[in-house]
Amino acid sequence: MSRRSSSTSLAAGPRERDRSRKEEIVHEEGWYNDPYGRHEARWMSDGTPTALVQDAGVESQDPPPDEPITTTLERVAETTAADGSDLKRADDAESQIVNPSAMTQAMNDAGEESIDSSW
Repeated sequence: MSRRSSSTSLAAGPRERDRSRKEEIVHEEGWYNDPYGRHEARWMSDGTPTALVQDAGVESQDPPPDEPITTTLERVAETTAADGSDLKRADDAESQIVNPSAMTQAMNDAGEESIDSSW
């Protein structure tokens, strides 16, 4: 009986550990260092590099190249507020006083300025 349990533990050797490590990586999602070295960070979705990249906190699109990933993925620290303080609520606009006359006058003034500047 002890022999059987030891053979079972041998089956979970390096190959099994490698498989479980790959499964952990495959399911990762979030900002990671760009494995291609083109940008500071790249969004990983289910372990797959996406076109969403980040440099100096600015997001843009750059499709991942058809190259194998040769570096170890490292999670990038979050740069945005996690408490939602950087977000605006949609109903915040309703809390502001709207003056239709002032809005109409501002649009008329802007239209006149653009006509004057084109002459």
